[in-house]
Amino acid sequence: MMKKSDLNFPQYKIYHWLKNLPNQLTLLPSQVVSVSVFLTLCLFVPQIWISWHAYLNFNNIIKHELKLQNLSDRITYLDEVLTMSARMNAATGNSLWERRYKSFEPQLDAVIKESIKLAPQAYASEAAKETDIANQNLVAMEYESFNLVQRGKNQLAQKLLASRQYELQKQKYAAGVASRNQEIFQQLQVKINEYRQGLFWSIFVSAVSLFMLMIAWMFVLQLLQGYVKGRKIAQDALEKSNQNLENSVEKRTQELQEKNSELQQTLQELQQTQLQLIQTEKMSSLGQMIAGIAHEINNPVNFIYGNIIHSQQYSQELFTLVELYQQHYPDPPQIIAEELEAIDVDFLKEDFTKLLQSMQIGAERIKAIIQSLRNFSRLDEAEIKEVDIHEGIDGTLMILSHRFKETNNNAKITLIKEYGSLPLVNCYPSQLNQVFMNILANAIDAVSDRHLHYTIDEMKNNPNQIWVRTEVTDENWILVRIIDNGLGISEEINSKLFDPFFTTKPVGKGTGLGLSISYKIIVDKHHGRLSCKSTPNQGTEFTIEIPINQSL
Repeated sequence: MMKKSDLNFPQYKIYHWLKNLPNQLTLLPSQVVSVSVFLTLCLFVPQIWISWHAYLNFNNIIKHELKLQNLSDRITYLDEVLTMSARMNAATGNSLWERRYKSFEPQLDAVIKESIKLAPQAYASEAAKETDIANQNLVAMEYESFNLVQRGKNQLAQKLLASRQYELQKQKYAAGVASRNQEIFQQLQVKINEYRQGLFWSIFVSAVSLFMLMIAWMFVLQLLQGYVKGRKIAQDALEKSNQNLENSVEKRTQELQEKNSELQQTLQELQQTQLQLIQTEKMSSLGQMIAGIAHEINNPVNFIYGNIIHSQQYSQELFTLVELYQQHYPDPPQIIAEELEAIDVDFLKEDFTKLLQSMQIGAERIKAIIQSLRNFSRLDEAEIKEVDIHEGIDGTLMILSHRFKETNNNAKITLIKEYGSLPLVNCYPSQLNQVFMNILANAIDAVSDRHLHYTIDEMKNNPNQIWVRTEVTDENWILVRIIDNGLGISEEINSKLFDPFFTTKPVGKGTGLGLSISYKIIVDKHHGRLSCKSTPNQGTEFTIEIPINQSL
């Protein structure tokens, strides 16, 4: 308690006034609490408004700006389709390409109109008008090539589409489209900055509100303490006149102390639960974002993958047609013979087939990556179910894959996967993914700091490495080991690793909750075991053991 001798005179007057303020007020505790709750609600109103505004900005980015980028990509694709159709019509004289051109042209017009509705300012500039004029010139020359082909003047049509004027218009149109796409991208950046600003103000208002609430509730506590003190004095007076009542009050006080101890314990448990919910919500948000990204990528990939199959079929049919022409007309006119020699049909057939195969392999790779992202998110697997543990680990590694690559600040990390043959495991998939994410992220952090303590030669002889090993320990348990060759940790730190809020990372880089939450997920939720073994300057090994069937 502060003494008068510890303060100068004005400060003591303020302290004395605040100390006696509860005695000057006649509000009951319930009234004080009611007023405090009302003020609390009032303080949270601006925070809720700012958070809602930030959410609307983010939703607008997803629904409006990203759709606009998709439309820009669609415009580029359709323009290339039209150009290719016109050139193929001039090269082959087949009217199928003219019909294909005219079937895709309305689609391009429709996409451009939809894009203008979403971003009219991007189409209103002088550069946009020049781009439109270049496009009109291209269309005019392409239609002129169709007329030449219809009159049997294929060579003139090819020269027209290969002319300097045509290529110049193509370059103007391509530059205009690129400029417009850049402008659309800048609009997206503006929206993202607005969203970030909204988040900043939301956090700022939250901090201010929390500070004001602390002051208000400290004041309420002071009032309640004064009220309790007055009640205690009255109880002491009654205790002097009635010994039996004193015994009853003593017993009641003891019961209140026990209740208070229970409440303190409950409060601590609630705080830990709240922190775990916050961490779980972060993982859920990450999963939702990943699932959304995977969904958005999956649609164009499926479109590309499906068109590759048709392209392979069409190309094979065209090459078969060329072979038939070569068989039945072995001595073509001079102009055709020169063109055949110039394009080297045999090489074109072989190389174009390889090109389509490589595109198919790339599309299949993208689909595999999308599937890994979906496996990690597992938004529909909040309940216990049988899953492949390797899918969860691979999905987590996919999210962290960028951290394994070499950068200006960090050396490359080599990942070594030594998977055993695991059965399907009865577990909570999303929570296990959270554990894998926490432990793997810590392992990456551990090996990323090695270059600060070792020379270049030592790093070459012992590069950064992380091992992920799985096995079945007996018929009812599986074991997952995550090992790194980082700096390791001391025995003193190792004994505190799973304590809440304990972290060795600098402020702003760690909360001390990851391993604590992981321990609860493995031990409490899955009835398993989570342990850590580490040797300074040699590395760290985390061992996860869970039963295959949770009913055991």
